[in-house]
Amino acid sequence: MFGAGCFWGVEDFYRKEKGVRETVVGYSGGFKPDPTYEDVCTDETNHAEVVVIKFTPVEISYKKLLEIFWENHDPTSQDRQGPDIGTQFRSVIFYYSSEQQRFAEASREMIDKSGKYRTKIVTQIAPAQQFWRAEDYHQRYYERKCILK
Repeated sequence: MFGAGCFWGVEDFYRKEKGVRETVVGYSGGFKPDPTYEDVCTDETNHAEVVVIKFTPVEISYKKLLEIFWENHDPTSQDRQGPDIGTQFRSVIFYYSSEQQRFAEASREMIDKSGKYRTKIVTQIAPAQQFWRAEDYHQRYYERKCILK
């Protein structure tokens, strides 16, 4: 489960990858049960906009999912991506296993030491928490509304 700003764009860059079977956007990491988009936008629930990615490991590895994560947002920006500001837009990796935790922490350390960024990586890495599916109109939003067909 990854958070890297507005979930519309995050979902879109993962959906294009071979081996990604399904993406679902929603909210995680907060304290309010069953939050709505309006709740999360108040910046008072501490939820992050996230994408759950279901993937086929023989076609795309978790390491590759991490590479995509780092390549597609600014992990040095605290609670902000582009014009979107608030805790819901924070950079976060929620892991489901100790193996995912090790890979995520190693990849963050590698990126941090690479010299690519002038400031320190602020991406949070935490155990997966309750996931709340976002409203239907958010699912595959970019694909449905923003891409010319």
